[in-house]
Amino acid sequence: MEGKQQQPPQREPGPGDLKVPGAAGEEPRSEGKDAGADAVGRPLGPTPSQSRFQVDLVAEAPRRANGDGGTAGKGSEEAKGRFRVNFVDPSAGGESPSEPGGGGSSEGANVSFQNGGDTVLSEGSLHSGGHHHYYYDTHTNTYYLRTFGHNTMDAVPRIDHYRHTAAELGEKLIRPSLAELHDELDKEPFEDGYANGEEGMPAGDAAAAYQPDSKGIVKFGWIKGVLVRCMLNIWGVMLFIRLSWIVGQAGIGLSVVVIAMATVVTTITGLSTSAIATNGFVRGGGAYYLISRSLGPEFGGAIGLIFAFANAVAVAMYVVGFAETVVELLKENGTLMIDEMNDIRIIGAITVVILLGISVAGMEWEAKAQIVLLVILILAIGDFVIGTFIPLDSKKAKGFFGYKAEIFMENFGPDFRNEETFFSVFAIFFPAATGILAGANISGDLADPQLAIPKGTLLAILITTLVYMGIAVSVGSCVVRDATGNINNTIITELTNCTTAACKLNYDFSSCHTKCHYGLMNNFQVMSMVSGFAPLISAGIFSATLSSALASLVSAPKIFQALCKDNIYPGFQMFAKGYGKNNEPLRGYLLTFLIALGFILIAELNVIAPIISNFFLASYALINFSVFHASLAKSPGWRPAFKYYNMWISLVGAILCCIVMFVINWWAALLTYVIVLGLYIYVTYKKPDVNWGSSTQALTYLNALQHCIRLSGVEDHVKNFRPQCLIMTGAPNARPALLHLVHAFNKNVGLIICGHVHMGPRRQAVKELSTDSAKYQRWLIKNKMKAFYAPVHAEDLRAGGQYLMQAAGLGRMRPNTLVVGFKKNWRQSDMRDVETYINLFHDAFDIQYGVVVIRLKEGLDISHLQGQEELLSSQEKSPCSKDVIVKVDYSKKAETDTSVAFVPSSSERTPALHKEEDEDGKTPTQPLLKKDSKSPSSPLNLADQRLLDASIQFQKKQGKSNIDVWWLFDDGGLTLLIPYLITTKKKWKECKIRVFIGGKINRIDHDRRAMATLLSKFRIDFSDIMVLGDINTKPKKENIAAFEEMIEPFRLHEDDKEQEVADKMKEDEPWRITDNELELYKTKTYRQIRLNELLKEHSSAANVIVMSLPVARKGAVSSALYMAWLEALSKDLPPVLLVRGNHQSVLTFYS
Repeated sequence: MEGKQQQPPQREPGPGDLKVPGAAGEEPRSEGKDAGADAVGRPLGPTPSQSRFQVDLVAEAPRRANGDGGTAGKGSEEAKGRFRVNFVDPSAGGESPSEPGGGGSSEGANVSFQNGGDTVLSEGSLHSGGHHHYYYDTHTNTYYLRTFGHNTMDAVPRIDHYRHTAAELGEKLIRPSLAELHDELDKEPFEDGYANGEEGMPAGDAAAAYQPDSKGIVKFGWIKGVLVRCMLNIWGVMLFIRLSWIVGQAGIGLSVVVIAMATVVTTITGLSTSAIATNGFVRGGGAYYLISRSLGPEFGGAIGLIFAFANAVAVAMYVVGFAETVVELLKENGTLMIDEMNDIRIIGAITVVILLGISVAGMEWEAKAQIVLLVILILAIGDFVIGTFIPLDSKKAKGFFGYKAEIFMENFGPDFRNEETFFSVFAIFFPAATGILAGANISGDLADPQLAIPKGTLLAILITTLVYMGIAVSVGSCVVRDATGNINNTIITELTNCTTAACKLNYDFSSCHTKCHYGLMNNFQVMSMVSGFAPLISAGIFSATLSSALASLVSAPKIFQALCKDNIYPGFQMFAKGYGKNNEPLRGYLLTFLIALGFILIAELNVIAPIISNFFLASYALINFSVFHASLAKSPGWRPAFKYYNMWISLVGAILCCIVMFVINWWAALLTYVIVLGLYIYVTYKKPDVNWGSSTQALTYLNALQHCIRLSGVEDHVKNFRPQCLIMTGAPNARPALLHLVHAFNKNVGLIICGHVHMGPRRQAVKELSTDSAKYQRWLIKNKMKAFYAPVHAEDLRAGGQYLMQAAGLGRMRPNTLVVGFKKNWRQSDMRDVETYINLFHDAFDIQYGVVVIRLKEGLDISHLQGQEELLSSQEKSPCSKDVIVKVDYSKKAETDTSVAFVPSSSERTPALHKEEDEDGKTPTQPLLKKDSKSPSSPLNLADQRLLDASIQFQKKQGKSNIDVWWLFDDGGLTLLIPYLITTKKKWKECKIRVFIGGKINRIDHDRRAMATLLSKFRIDFSDIMVLGDINTKPKKENIAAFEEMIEPFRLHEDDKEQEVADKMKEDEPWRITDNELELYKTKTYRQIRLNELLKEHSSAANVIVMSLPVARKGAVSSALYMAWLEALSKDLPPVLLVRGNHQSVLTFYS
């Protein structure tokens, strides 16, 4: 559809142009149809950047219709509810986008629209005033102001919305985003951005980058680009030199079978190639591009490299084949230069230099050379066919008698000699059938690859197969297997016991049982001998070898360039550069030339040939497998326009290719597998940052979905219980210690979801959700955290926590344990936040969640230390284009306590304020501004340094130490399961579990034995069990005093106040501690203080303490008292996990 683009004609507005009445509310009426006459569905010239638009509010008052269409009145700012969109052409001279009517030079804004014959001008385009108008057709404009009879920014469907920016055929346009259509019009009406996360730059940059220049770019049709290339590549030296020998060995019947078998493999591959090539726009890179975009970079990268290398070495193979033929001719005439081997090297080197010259001269020259070579080749084949009908007596002694039924019958069956077998003959013939990808390999130089590749490839396979079979039958019908070449071997007297065809034709070749030099079996030059004009066959051999060499010399650099552009192997980046209009890979040509020259100088290609064949076959196998895989994945994006393929036939094709690899040469096949596997592992390990929507992704999704559904049909069983954790991390990189510790016991065991509650103005928070999701998920992957990031927007932390606990997860893969960091600064915080924090626990217990509270004495939140460095590092590998770009200036809303999302722009990465959460997920008061990179970083104070060290302590190897488990209350076993899981991990495996339980002094031994029995039945190793008999002893007075001092600010002291005042205060501040409540829970309070004393006594040296979390009755214990209990219990200790399961068994001793 997009061909060459030309500048639109400029003309004066004529009587057929459209008049738009002055009043903004009226509809335009067409006075003639000729305004849209040049709208033929083709872009007429480089358009301005249509994604840039501005909105002017339009006054309701009718405007004066003057000569240039009128201008909006001054009062237009006050009018709400109506607006006009003006296009701003960056190239239009000096026009200010802020002028309501586009009052300056109007050429940039003169945009005409046409839909179904009704052509309409935008209101801003009527300032004719002697200026010329540009008339673009329907498909040149993004926003159709009056397409449906009213002002609309909604775009109608068109191809340019679906392009990548890099497309050569036209500029990518961006349709209005949902926000632009749906958000209310306020001070910040629109943001520029990408559509649906598609790759590419904003369209302003696209307009600058995109310069359509069709002059000099050579694009080929299906005949010149694919058919000719494939035929030349498939008709190799085999046709003239080896085919007659194959007929001699295998006979006519089996020769046809050999050719048919090779054709089956190539035809299936051709069908698969056609299917992939028609499933979307194909760029340069041939087989590599098809495989990498289907199966992903791992297979694509592996095949791309060996396929490019195979093509480079194939150049050497074909050139040596050519040089050998030339040397044969020199030898016949006795004009060798040095000796056979060195002559091959000299002629080969000269030939490859000439071929390089043709290639570098450009694709047009190379295509012309190919046409000439094809003509010679066809003439040579014609020469042979004509020759078969002219049996000369001089040739009869050499075994050629013309078409005879006797010869046909004799040659029909096989006659394998010299240990040849059917498969060895097949292995020799098969490389002649390769070359079907010659057209696909230059996919970037085809005008329409989707049409050309299927048509050209399949027709080439058909034509070449028919010619191969025809020549096999023909040569088998008129040449005998053995002939002496001696004219005197004619039979004068009638022999009675004639068995051979030659004998019946009066020639006695019986002496050939020893060794003859003529006949199908002995003479490789049978076709020259049969032909009408022998030198033409030599020319055909030259043509076949040189054309194949030329096709390979062009293919290899093109494939290698495409591979390097994708940056899968960073070391090869320099070869991605292209030169000239056609983006020719000159560096790649040079590299291919050097590789080919190296192998020509070796001149021993019998070893190399089977490896090359296997490299080609490996890529055929993967192309077939790609089609099978894509069909299996049922991806909605797999919609090939070519319908004549079948996934199972493609799978059979892939298996056949692998079998043929072994038939040709088993060690070369193994070597190919090893190389492909090695490269696959390398690329998988390197994880190139590309996303091509491969079928591997689609199948991974499908498998995950099917397994999730299958899992949902199975009831949970205690043996399969896993802690599935919802961690309230806020931004995951704000509390790494929280994540690392949960990762320590849950990695590869259970689900981990990082919950992040966004608060503040909804509109901004929703935008943050989309940017944060991609950014933090990448951060988790980069830091090897096997976790998911789940952001929600809510009024407060409690509501957000409820949303997450109820909705996070999928089927059986749902969280069952809430993990939160301890709110270290609770005494300085607003007590309403503490109330919210404690209510999270109550909500979790309400919906049968277990709860884990993690406390580090240094704290958990490091967002004020590493905010920007960490974020910037998370952006390092990923191109900005993957982030949805959102830029909004919310300076007017500075009074709200939210800050602007971190937004890297496409041109530079500007660190902005980043929304982090405090210990409980609230936004911090201090913004996280990145220091100037040039200024020396200020040294951290001691507390911050300790906090930073503490945040990475769980990433280190833990050494020989203890994990102390204070299993005071039976919660179903979660308190015991978590420490066990921690010790199964490599970093923690040297740690020993010590178990502490409460008990009575007079039953200590009994309790210890009972616990030891239980643990051994659970098969959990422990180093020691300690029974605490003094758990109910009253704590020290100074500790009680410290506790009372801590809770003093939060007490209600209702006894000292009037009843009414106390009730009102309790209602307004429900978190306050009443005297009654304090007295009622005195024992429990003392227990927490006493436990802290015991913990300091026994476990101050432990690596981690896992302890039962005290439960507070909902509505009876105030938030401040519960918080004080947790504070008293866990202060001044190593890292503490306060754990409470949901009181359902998570351990069992039954098998």
